[in-house]
Amino acid sequence: MIGRLAPILLFALLGILLAVGLKIADHKTDLPSPLIGKMIPEFSLPLLGQEEVIITHNDLIGEPFLLNVWASWCVTCRVEHPFIEQLAKSGKLRVIGLNYRDEESDALAWLRQFGNPYAMNIADLPGRTAIDFGVYAAPESFLVDPTGRIVFKQIGAVTPEVIENEILPRVREMGGSNP
Repeated sequence: MIGRLAPILLFALLGILLAVGLKIADHKTDLPSPLIGKMIPEFSLPLLGQEEVIITHNDLIGEPFLLNVWASWCVTCRVEHPFIEQLAKSGKLRVIGLNYRDEESDALAWLRQFGNPYAMNIADLPGRTAIDFGVYAAPESFLVDPTGRIVFKQIGAVTPEVIENEILPRVREMGGSNP
């Protein structure tokens, strides 16, 4: 009798473990970032498609911005892209792209196909700068104040809810543009 119940019990246990795992995964955006409240990491990287133009962390300081880590191979980046475009077009916040571990030709083709909402696109082919930011995987986004201090991190896609409930209220608190 127990021999017949063992597969059923094992299946039920696996189902419970799966449910718990999915519940934990739902809260992955709740992971705290040790960089919140700290200055953006130092870096020196080329602009995407313009290797001769080097951008450093100091070039970004002066006004609030959203650093959006993206890649052409990232499926979720396609999901969030229209919302990043809307935010950039609104003029409420400067959006900077950090192209993560991507081939330049693939990244440029992706931008031609889907549009380029970024004020600038920084190329991080080796991924070292993204690691310094604590990036787990693309997409991730960082809201940075005018002094270069990280005030918010979004793990996963930026959605209209994230923009309205997390990003724009913080921009208003910084005294940024009037959204």
